Amino acid sequence: MTTTGRATDRATEAAAALTPDALRALQRRTSVVLVITQILGGLGVPIGIALAPVLAVEVSGTEAVSGLAPTASVAGTALLSIPLASLMTSRGRRPGLVLAYLIGALGATLVVAAAVLGNFPLLLLGMAAFGAASSANLQARFAAADLAEPDRRARAISTVVWATTIGAVFGPNIAAPAGRAFTGTSIPETAGPFLWAAGIFLVTGLVVAVLLRPDPLLTARALAPQESQSAQGRSLRAGVAAVAASPRARLALVTVAVCHTVMVSIMVMTPVDLGHHGADLELVGLVISGHIAGMYAFSPVMGWLADRVGRLAVIGLAAGLLSLAALLAGTAGAGHAQTAAGLFVLGLGWSAGLVSGSALLTDSVPQAARAAVQGLSDLTMNSAAGIGGAAAGLIVAGAGYGWLNAVGACLLLPMAALALLAGRSRSTEPAAAPAPANPADATEPAAKG
Repeated sequence: MTTTGRATDRATEAAAALTPDALRALQRRTSVVLVITQILGGLGVPIGIALAPVLAVEVSGTEAVSGLAPTASVAGTALLSIPLASLMTSRGRRPGLVLAYLIGALGATLVVAAAVLGNFPLLLLGMAAFGAASSANLQARFAAADLAEPDRRARAISTVVWATTIGAVFGPNIAAPAGRAFTGTSIPETAGPFLWAAGIFLVTGLVVAVLLRPDPLLTARALAPQESQSAQGRSLRAGVAAVAASPRARLALVTVAVCHTVMVSIMVMTPVDLGHHGADLELVGLVISGHIAGMYAFSPVMGWLADRVGRLAVIGLAAGLLSLAALLAGTAGAGHAQTAAGLFVLGLGWSAGLVSGSALLTDSVPQAARAAVQGLSDLTMNSAAGIGGAAAGLIVAGAGYGWLNAVGACLLLPMAALALLAGRSRSTEPAAAPAPANPADATEPAAKG
């Protein structure tokens, strides 16, 4: 018997012994472990967000390629999402998350080496591997939904997203002290914090390996109807087919891709624009911290709204918030306070889109195909954001930061139109049958669309 088969058999045996109370306790325990990993991961990932554009300018000597370093991170997140999702599909959430954090630690180490050597291609390679940690943080939100009841699925996702706030707000602000700790060494000040990130990712991977047991995805699969258990039904091809068959799944995919692209494109060039207007590293860290607070701190509100008011309404809210953010940031000029406000609202809009879109995606496809669909979602959103991040540097270099925000606002129009059409449609599409709360349950109520 293969290792995968033994893991599945153990999950099936454990699931068969679960009472409803035990299942709820397992969901709470899984959420606590994921919250811990998000706090830790939230300390490491924002360091790359805050410092990658600045470090790219230092290593390359030109602002024209400043957007390539964060873009490499986004591209790495996208490229790694499919193999990681494939690993999770066959082996469960735990092996995929552990491997992602290990790759992220390796990437952070390569970034430091690139800064010391002044090697720009090595910097891009390191940032691509660094993106694996972002992939792990993103996939954790789906792990939180594996065992959640349908009418609480968005709140389960949002709780894990919210947990990133604690680490993410402090992460950029420890960048400067962490960099100064290497004064007098060959490590540049802007590269030192990446060593901190590498250590954090190693600790986070250890927490997942030890504490995320039993595996939530394997347990949810064991609780699902037997006809959904075939390996063929869990393939990437089955995931693509599941999205193609569901208009709401397609809307969800567009929502997370567009919201993430707009957020990344504007965010990665904000430190460069702030530098043009005299901002130092500490001020950049504060602005990015406020942005990340907007991304994560209010996600429970977005989750509650998505469960109570509906996924489509919160998608509309996301479009409105992101449009407002582009207006504030794009017209701020030397007004650092207005830029900070725009970045905070940008984070709020991203949170609304990610939580509602992720919940709608999970609602709209069969349980067996969910891991593959979720990997496809992360591939799509990060590929689109990678293209947007690369284009952002060129737009700012050629036309300015204000035009970048205008382009970002225009990208929201197709998403808003699709959401409006879906809301006005009188035809209803039933949500995919979720895994039952316990083996005796035959049906569960569908979450609001």
